[in-house]
Order: sequence, then C-alpha cells, then structure tokens
Amino acid sequence: MLADRLSATHGWPWVPEYGRAYCEERGTDLTMEDLLTIAEGQDAANRAALAASPSLLLLDTDHLMTAAWAQMLFDTVPPRLMSYPKADLYLLFEPDVPWQADGTRLFGTADTRARFAGIVEDVLVRAAVPFVRIAGDWSEREARVCAAIDGVLERV
Repeated sequence: MLADRLSATHGWPWVPEYGRAYCEERGTDLTMEDLLTIAEGQDAANRAALAASPSLLLLDTDHLMTAAWAQMLFDTVPPRLMSYPKADLYLLFEPDVPWQADGTRLFGTADTRARFAGIVEDVLVRAAVPFVRIAGDWSEREARVCAAIDGVLERV
C-alpha cells in the first residue's frame, strides 16, 4: 500500500511484491520450494526495474523478507535466500497498525504479528543491512519513510 502511494505522490518507481501475485494465483499453503521460487521471481522483477537505472527504486519486498517467511513457516532459512544483492536501506515496519486481511496475508493475530516482526528484525541483523524502524499511524509512517529515503538520497 505505502510503496504504491509513494510512487503516486512522489513519482518514485517501485517494484510490487511478486509473492502476492504468486499466492493469489496458487494459494497460501506454501512449501519451501514455493518460497525459493518467489525469491527468484522477486529478484528478476527487481533486476528488471534496476536495468532502467532509476536514481531511486522502491522495492516492496526482496529475498530477505522471503527469508523471514521461511524462518516463520519452516524454522530454517536456506543460505540461498541470504545471498541475493541487498538494498541500500530496509524499512522495518512495526506491527502497530490494524491488521487488514486480504486473502494472501498470514500471521494476523497480535502474537504472530509480533513474532514475525521479531524474525524480520533478526534476518536484517543477520544480513548486516542498514534498516530504519517505522511505526505510527499511516500518515506518520509515510512521513518517516520519506525522511529515511531523503537521508539515503542526501548520501548519494
């Protein structure tokens, strides 16, 4: 939702979540092989968008989020999921806005949302990538995301 909005309001190109389309077509009863296929599809979409050499590219997700799903669903992360190219900055969204079921989202209870958020943070730390925590209502989130992106753009 937020990446689409930022693209519309700021003109920043973005790459949608491959896994969402995959699950809409095939369902959410995922296997590890499904997750590896999703990671490959997302990587291909990200690379295709990067080929245009945009000054900024928003990635709705990447292989590290798929690694978090693998940890949550199967209690393991294949090394392959940690080996793809990394983004310049990751946004770690706190589970502090109301849950919105959409047919592809899982982990809707407060406990599972908190557990998944912890797993995502652990994956980001293990990958040694820079990340910024994003919390608050949707307008606060958008402002914090824009500030984080501005910080990256200032360093380039």
